[in-house]
Amino acid sequence: MRRHLNRPLAGVRVVDLTRLLPGPFATVLLGDLGADVIKIEDPRGGDYARLYQPFIGPMGSFFAGINRNKRSVTLNLKEPEGLGLLADLIADADVLIESFRPGVMERLGFGAERLEADFPGVIVCSISGYGQTGPARLEAGHDLNYIARAGLVYGTGRDPGELVVPGFQVADIAGGALYAVSSILAALLERGRSGDDWEGVWLDISMTEGALAFMLPMISLLSAGSPVEEAARGMLNGGWACYGVYETQDGRHMALGALEAKFWLAFCEAAGFEARQTDGHRSDAVGLEVKRELAELFRTRTQAGWIDALAGVDCCCVPVRRPDELEDDPLFIDRDIFFTLDKPALGPLKQTATPLTPADRAWFRPPPHLGEHTREILGELGRTSEQIEEMAERGVVSVA
Repeated sequence: MRRHLNRPLAGVRVVDLTRLLPGPFATVLLGDLGADVIKIEDPRGGDYARLYQPFIGPMGSFFAGINRNKRSVTLNLKEPEGLGLLADLIADADVLIESFRPGVMERLGFGAERLEADFPGVIVCSISGYGQTGPARLEAGHDLNYIARAGLVYGTGRDPGELVVPGFQVADIAGGALYAVSSILAALLERGRSGDDWEGVWLDISMTEGALAFMLPMISLLSAGSPVEEAARGMLNGGWACYGVYETQDGRHMALGALEAKFWLAFCEAAGFEARQTDGHRSDAVGLEVKRELAELFRTRTQAGWIDALAGVDCCCVPVRRPDELEDDPLFIDRDIFFTLDKPALGPLKQTATPLTPADRAWFRPPPHLGEHTREILGELGRTSEQIEEMAERGVVSVA
């Protein structure tokens, strides 16, 4: 039997200049794979996510969920000495990942020319809203702005004309963090193959372009001549009755994904909807009428009633779970998705595994306090305890 991955990135050092969500989500994945992630934070508060309520002791729960397996060192990057320490850390790193607005790295003295000249072996990854080049490179934005610019918001709505904000950060996580990790892993592979011929690489990850890539199926419909309104309300966007979310009698919901004819037929037979077994894959006026009738049908039973009625029926219909129900789902229990990491003064911190999280988590570190590892990491750079204390007194670093 093949074994699961366990610390394949052991020995890889990542200097992490990111904060909030996209970058930290990327580096938690790298940390789960065994990389030594050194999280650089400002001594005056650190990652903004530390301050987001609700708190677990002094730590924001948002921060606690996406910063395990990292070591925190505080550096004041407005001080030359802090920048010097950063240079020392980069020199010993395999990967540098940052999520500043384009131009900030240059102002810090770590622009492309210096990184190429002084740190040619380091893989540099920049995550930004609109990319390192182009007319929008300096524009501020957040996930909603990026997915709107990429066209995703237009195709996200329960009914024609009703646009909604997605329930998770599509561009931040899928368009930014996951592409960053994929690119970094590919670059590590290329570097290993290239040997002495390695010339370095700067990965330019645009969250907007990452989100735009998810539009490929819809763009293909437009290329085939479909009107934009039809493409935005097609088979995967709520245009077909067989693929949608329906409210139940008790105000809960069921998600029906019976795209293939065999699943739709099985659903219609189990639900007593045989009269419409040939009409579930239409987006015309008849299709809209089928959706209306199906919505009425789903409101005749509670969510639990539908679960019972469809038990054992292979029709791709599942309950819409609330977030507070996930830990009790037998699927996630059996696959050991939720676990805890204990930290003094905080107690058990709830964590969620990802598809990259190894089964063996005995070596996992809980999320760090601000500057928790400053002494440790600067000691690895050869600084003495006296030097570290003196730098802390001058505000170059802070120590926990």
